[in-house]
Amino acid sequence: MTQEQKVSVGIVGASGYGGVQLVRLLKEHPLVELAYLGGDSSAGKPYSDLYPHLGHSINLNVEAIDLEIIASRCQVVFLGLPNGLACDLAPPLLAKGCKVLDLSADYRFTSLETYSKWYGKERQDQAIASTAVYGLPELYREDIKNASLIGCPGCYPTASLMAISPLLRQGLILPETTIIDAKSGTSGGGRQAKINMLLAEADSSIGAYNVAGKHRHTPEIEQICSDLAGHEVRVQFTPHLMPMVRGIMSTVYATLRDPNLVRDDLITIYNAFYRTSPFVKILPGGVYPQTKWACGTNLCYLGIEVDPRTDRVIVMSAIDNLVKGQSGQAVQCLNLMMGWEESLGLPQMCFYP
Repeated sequence: MTQEQKVSVGIVGASGYGGVQLVRLLKEHPLVELAYLGGDSSAGKPYSDLYPHLGHSINLNVEAIDLEIIASRCQVVFLGLPNGLACDLAPPLLAKGCKVLDLSADYRFTSLETYSKWYGKERQDQAIASTAVYGLPELYREDIKNASLIGCPGCYPTASLMAISPLLRQGLILPETTIIDAKSGTSGGGRQAKINMLLAEADSSIGAYNVAGKHRHTPEIEQICSDLAGHEVRVQFTPHLMPMVRGIMSTVYATLRDPNLVRDDLITIYNAFYRTSPFVKILPGGVYPQTKWACGTNLCYLGIEVDPRTDRVIVMSAIDNLVKGQSGQAVQCLNLMMGWEESLGLPQMCFYP
């Protein structure tokens, strides 16, 4: 494919950790040309001023956000902005013929009332929002193929939903017993300075936060769980901050409807459920995932166990929060939207050790 035949892509909000992951992935994607990098506070600066290690490869400047310029250059636009901004930019970009992938929470919810309750912004774009597809390919692959607007999932929901989806879709658990215990590296908090993310604060310590349904990803997880189960589902979700840079480990506990199910039964069910999903790796019995295995990749590792004493299933899910949990998954959605091979341009070999 010649340079002229490649799909031109822009990133609005290129300065954060999600943005730089997109730059890395799209720069190495064989069918994409990176045509625009946009930002606010960093506008006018060479991208290499923000990330000097990319100076040999990226010679673009960060530009002010101008929708006319973006639409004139880009067929596809990734929005990597704080919550509450994409919903102002996506409608005019779509009207100008761009495909839009939003990495914030703005287009993840089927109910804008739920979004406004949790994110504090009133919305007037119901018609546009109703066309958005939740960007988890393993669940909504066919819908993504036909969409022009994708609401890319959060990193905690991605890890958690990958673990629990087969159980809910097949009706194998009592949904009300679901507990999600999730742990994330500090890069999930973004690049802006925060006291709790300082090395002196985060190192050698583990802490829970936003406990008892206070985390904004709770309603996002419950929305998809309810869709899978066919009725309203509430889960107990507790996030933790870990003293590491990358990765999420989400451990899901739930009571089985049939206490006679054993681990091998569930491994067979999971392998069948994810048989067409190239990035999901179901581990053999007795092998449990580690976040390091997924580091730098778009993979999700799933380990499954059954405790016959309590009749509970335990599913462990490990991903890289910045790749499968964010930018890599967005590129996976781009591949589906464009009719390309789903795994094109996405890494499957981790940084190790």
